[in-house]
Amino acid sequence: MKFLLLILVLQVTASGSVPLARDPNTEENDVVFAQRYLGAFYDFHVESIPVTKKANGNLMENKIQEMQQFLGLKVTGQLDTSTLAVMHATRCGVPDVHNFKTMRGGPVWKKHFITYRINNYTPDLAHADVNYATQKAFQVWSDVNPLKFRKISAGKADIMIFSCRQHGDFYPFDGKNGVLAHAVGPGAGIGGDTHFDEDEIWTKKSRGINLFLVMVQEIGLSFGLDHSNDPKAIMFPTYSYVDPHIFSLSSDNICGIQFLYGGPEQHLTKPDPDQIDICDPNLRFDAATTVGNKIFFFKDRFFWWKHAETPKISVSSISDLWPTLPSGIQAAYEIVARNEVFLFKDDKYWLISNLRMHQNYPKSIYSLGFPASVKKTDAAIFHPVFYKTYFFVDNWYWGYDERRQLMDPDYPKLITKSFPEIGPKIDAAFYSKGHYYFFQGSHQHEYNILSNCVTRKLKSNRGLGC
Repeated sequence: MKFLLLILVLQVTASGSVPLARDPNTEENDVVFAQRYLGAFYDFHVESIPVTKKANGNLMENKIQEMQQFLGLKVTGQLDTSTLAVMHATRCGVPDVHNFKTMRGGPVWKKHFITYRINNYTPDLAHADVNYATQKAFQVWSDVNPLKFRKISAGKADIMIFSCRQHGDFYPFDGKNGVLAHAVGPGAGIGGDTHFDEDEIWTKKSRGINLFLVMVQEIGLSFGLDHSNDPKAIMFPTYSYVDPHIFSLSSDNICGIQFLYGGPEQHLTKPDPDQIDICDPNLRFDAATTVGNKIFFFKDRFFWWKHAETPKISVSSISDLWPTLPSGIQAAYEIVARNEVFLFKDDKYWLISNLRMHQNYPKSIYSLGFPASVKKTDAAIFHPVFYKTYFFVDNWYWGYDERRQLMDPDYPKLITKSFPEIGPKIDAAFYSKGHYYFFQGSHQHEYNILSNCVTRKLKSNRGLGC
């Protein structure tokens, strides 16, 4: 499979201006090249750390592990063959980030009707082919969010598209097989503009660089998305050819763009009659969990998600993201260190990672050690310090040791005895920053773990923009 590293977002601190293509006339040491690579994409700077072999080596090893984990390589911390091969692939100048991350500062277009103009065309393709690839790429995104686009042929458009080599933006391209293109995030002036390296061979098929596939990611960047660590997402840093006739956005892409702008316009103008009012004062959730830097809330066949620090929320149906997952998720929890989220319904549970369902699931809750008398779980919380998960069932709760993968022997215990002011029954729960958040009916209780008491009693939809 062909791998080329893709697309650069122009930022004040962008590292994409550092060409990484190896000069064939030099004998550059692998370690020196790796230091430049890690400096460009993983914030590794030799000059800023103590000049000792041990200090440099330890930090570099950590950065190699970070890079290997992000790109799905075996995590060794060493410059092994596979790691060097990926480092030497042509690639994007944007530092690598996590799944469906948005750009720093969260820039978005403040309007829903965006114009674009192809300022000049690559000579590699007929004008009609460039127009078609561009229009199709915009449509891929407009099908899943409310933004609409119109091509103009003169004047200043919101998104200006250039095919060029040296082009006066202080981020020159580095020749064939280097950085393929770069884009500016949403905003006034040059905001949204995209530039394509004319030293590449642009095509509409598998040979050379497929313009449509690169254009799709460029537009995602122009909308405010950043790179994803989901290898199947178009926002992943590396490029691999996919037949444009069968291409579709991954769940990660769709979640990201809908987090920024919401769902497609038809969903906004024709609301689902069964959709739940998130601001209903009597709303009670079925389950809740953190997912990376976001919080997911489940109710019937829907789920909402939001960043922990912001009130902006997005909503989707469970089947849109996970077609084989049933409605009515009853419990959920995340193990951040493993990038794992577990979802429970009745006597079964599912494993999700990077928003993708793992194979060989669902599994039975009895494989965790529950007795036959337990038919379902009401809520679950993972404690990252103790590395234990607490499952709440009716008036009782169980402790599960995630390291040993065994139920602790001194459970179940009564909820009301271990958690003063909580219980006897819990609808949903999640852990965040030293607190448990217990949902009971239309309220949530913020529970301080150290002081073992309720610090605040809030409405269940507090912090959801109501």
